[in-house]
Amino acid sequence: MSTTETTAPPERAGASAPAVTVAGLHKTFTTKEGRTQALTGIDLQVAAGEFVSLIGPSGCGKSTLLRIIADLERPTTGEVRVFGTSAPQARLDKAYGIAFQQAGLLGWRTVAANVELPLELHGVGRAARRVRSTELLELVGLSDFAARFPDQLSGGMQQRVAIARALAERPRLLLMDEPFGALDEMTRERMQTELARISAETGAAVVFVTHSISEAAFLSDRVVVMSPRPGRITTTVTTGLGPVGQRTDALREDPRFFEAVTAVREGLHAGSAGTPAPDAGTDGRSDSTRPAT
Repeated sequence: MSTTETTAPPERAGASAPAVTVAGLHKTFTTKEGRTQALTGIDLQVAAGEFVSLIGPSGCGKSTLLRIIADLERPTTGEVRVFGTSAPQARLDKAYGIAFQQAGLLGWRTVAANVELPLELHGVGRAARRVRSTELLELVGLSDFAARFPDQLSGGMQQRVAIARALAERPRLLLMDEPFGALDEMTRERMQTELARISAETGAAVVFVTHSISEAAFLSDRVVVMSPRPGRITTTVTTGLGPVGQRTDALREDPRFFEAVTAVREGLHAGSAGTPAPDAGTDGRSDSTRPAT
């Protein structure tokens, strides 16, 4: 049963330091046209091994928040910690992998060579790189395509290579910015199932930006709903769909899945209207919850 709640993750026995902690974060962009407040009052925690999606209307700051976690942007105020260290230190420690909507593969390198690129850049020897790329291509189901080039792959296959590359240095956190946004619906659903399996097998925490309500519900332990700009967290939906790694296409016909989709949709509509989201409780009642700050 899906529920809405504040932004702290459920307690987990023996949990390590949170994968991500964001506290009091604000982001303002200054241009020659003036100042634009992109994010305000963001507080968020993602547990180690947890899958959390960020969803909200276009321009609400989802991707900006992801880029700040990745140390590709700096917050105006506030703090970001990744496994207890600062975001810049986490980047230096290679604590996370990142994947974007475009696979960003190098056309002159083979599939295996694209996967090995982060390792090559950090001085890992050729033999060790080859062992790791072989492991990862098996993980994403592309072992037979190691010697192919990107233009010989479908869009979905290219994204699987990009995910493998993001996992090359065994990160404990994956940051993903609409990685399936350009795919057709059938390929997108297949990739969602693959990602659920991969995240479970690697044990990595995932922060996943999406515009798709059904995608967020299918993949996530929790869905963080954001308001229009300036982006703030209005509510968080716990999907209640069981371990992410056990989710299959059959779940898409499960009443619990439809409940999770409805809870996320209601959260989006309420957030866009500037009102608190209703609580989709187990008794079916709708109770208001305060926006997270």
